[in-house]
Amino acid sequence: QVQLVESGGGLVQAGGSLRLSCVASGSISRLTMGWYRQAPGKERELVASIASITDGSNKNYADSVKGRFTIFRDGIKKTLYLQMNSLKPEDTGVYYCNVWPPSIRAWGQGTQVTVSS
Repeated sequence: QVQLVESGGGLVQAGGSLRLSCVASGSISRLTMGWYRQAPGKERELVASIASITDGSNKNYADSVKGRFTIFRDGIKKTLYLQMNSLKPEDTGVYYCNVWPPSIRAWGQGTQVTVSS
């Protein structure tokens, strides 16, 4: 079971940018990976996913982040990234990476993103 450690969150003003990182204990190139977000008082949701390299690394985004967020990975570094631009207060939450569909055992601690207005 791959272990995942997220980092890169922080406090940022609306309109700002952050890049989240997710370092894996093993290869993630042949996995479909996703970034998930849990906003205060809401259920965890998938915001971005990237298919395995064997499936063309196709990317999908939630409508709420489309055009602002970019998911990508570095297979050599075993790291998944989420570049977040034009951040909005509604992007506030704890961000997690996991495979898709998510594995219960792969959830990490997440990284907190707070966007102030």
